[in-house]
Amino acid sequence: MIPSARSLGDHLREWRKLRRMSQLDLALEAEISQRHLSFIESGRSTPSRDMLLHLAERLGVPLRDRNPMLLSAGYAPLFAERSLDDPALKPARQAIDMVLKAHEPFPALAIDRHWTLISANAAIAPLLRNVRDASLLEGPVNVLRLSLHPEGLAPDIVNLAEWRAHLLERLRQQIDMTADPILGGLLKELQQLSPGGEPADEARHDYAGIAVPLKLRTTGGTLSLISTTTVFGTPVDVTLSELAIESFFPADEETAALLRGMID
Repeated sequence: MIPSARSLGDHLREWRKLRRMSQLDLALEAEISQRHLSFIESGRSTPSRDMLLHLAERLGVPLRDRNPMLLSAGYAPLFAERSLDDPALKPARQAIDMVLKAHEPFPALAIDRHWTLISANAAIAPLLRNVRDASLLEGPVNVLRLSLHPEGLAPDIVNLAEWRAHLLERLRQQIDMTADPILGGLLKELQQLSPGGEPADEARHDYAGIAVPLKLRTTGGTLSLISTTTVFGTPVDVTLSELAIESFFPADEETAALLRGMID
């Protein structure tokens, strides 16, 4: 995203502009003088490691991109990036599995920063029985591609135009926050897929009373689901900071009954 060979000032300016902040905005947010910040960006002053991390925190820089900032200022990287099968992440992986299992009979899945499926509970499999293209279910599975592909779940999403708009907007917001080029490529790919389903101007807007629902047609009936996203609260590992759990809840009693019957 932002090469480590760049100067610290380049990094700060890049993220500051991405966040649409002026030098004064960031200085006020970080509780330092604008002059001090100007000196750091121009290279006339080198901040302490704590100050650099403080600025990165105020800018909402992902952990993955804080290491290049540290390197550019002459400091060692601080945040490790381990694979999910690393023994050090075993407690976190166990926590994810516990959350997914405890959410049954309702669907829940864990994804990484690129929406790649990491794990899912038993309630997810019944929802995928009508996927037309089996290759979409071969690892690594991208859940956005699976959801919006015309050979995936898209034909069975009753409110496809509405749900598609919701997912693409979430993806755009994630790109705005991370500047991740892989997510940018994914957005372009998904935008080129034929949305099918109901026309955008006919999309339903009942929002299940509180949120945009996923209305999914199954052999047992139509499910109406709302979702929540859970992340680890205090991660200091890059991989862990980028994991999220998507949990789906029934938006009505009919859906709750259908889901209970699917994995009995």
